Amino acid sequence: MVTYICTNNGCGKSYDPAENNDTACHYHPKGPVFHEGLKSWGCCDKKVTDFDDFMKIPGCTVGPHSNVPHEKPAPETTKEEIKGKVSEHNPDVEVFNTAPIAAPAPVPTSTKVPVEEKPKIREEDLNDPPDAVIPVGTVCKRKSCGKKYVDESSREEECIFHSGEPLFHEGSKGWTCCSRKVLEFEEFLKIPGCKRGKHRFTDVKPVGEKQAEVVKCRHDWYQTQTSVIISIFAKKVDKAKTTVKFETERLLVDVVFQDGRIFQFHTDLSQPIIPEQSKYEILTTKVEINLKKANGISWPTIEPNSHVVSWTTFGVEGSVGTVGSKKMYVANDVAVNQIQG
Repeated sequence: MVTYICTNNGCGKSYDPAENNDTACHYHPKGPVFHEGLKSWGCCDKKVTDFDDFMKIPGCTVGPHSNVPHEKPAPETTKEEIKGKVSEHNPDVEVFNTAPIAAPAPVPTSTKVPVEEKPKIREEDLNDPPDAVIPVGTVCKRKSCGKKYVDESSREEECIFHSGEPLFHEGSKGWTCCSRKVLEFEEFLKIPGCKRGKHRFTDVKPVGEKQAEVVKCRHDWYQTQTSVIISIFAKKVDKAKTTVKFETERLLVDVVFQDGRIFQFHTDLSQPIIPEQSKYEILTTKVEINLKKANGISWPTIEPNSHVVSWTTFGVEGSVGTVGSKKMYVANDVAVNQIQG
């Protein structure tokens, strides 16, 4: 089977040309925009500050995959026009001022005592605690890695990553930890990591730095035929620091409060979802999360549970209630008598 790598912005997935269709790819028709610390796509309104969050912005356009390379714009060149003054003897000849240039005035020496800066925390010095509990499927938090935790052996694998931050300046793109710079965004994503170490799957802080207080929040949920809605009841939430990450079979919620406390809700899901169609909203008294179901099956619980003995029903066939009904349904496409015990 011949496969290609999709070159559409925001996709990058491999695909089989025989299975390519008009709804196979979710992509961005315009290129990235980086301005004053904000990152976005030219075709979308959503703006983020973190580069990892920018890479996860779902495509806003649906269409077929493509392996056609993007046309590279011609490099811009600037010309400096040096104008001289016209000679008094020959108006067709320009001469330049040859007068000596005055030496710059000496810079006064500052009398201020420099403020002692705190030592910079290096990414390569941050590692998972030996007793850390890491859920299967957790993605390595080091930049440009992307490997997932499979089992305990994953902690011993070599990680190749970037310890710095993305750097975009006057058209060039690179990392602050590397000297290599490129012009094309696609080439920037391919710059290999410059540091080697172990994977880091947890949010750790340097020794001596105060850890944030973890608090508990009440949460509830309900479902429809197409969505699962989770409400986490919390006030005074820091919207800029709170994150909700959607994966096909996993939900990662990190609520950060204005006083620095945090609430974490990381869980595997009992049924798959569509990450790019899922969303969340931070309200005054709660964080509301809408998970888009990948199928019509009813969820007995949020997390996987092998001991479920009953299901939520969405209705019955033959009547609007349970009296006089002919067949009960747990979903819009799965009947009870079709479920294997």
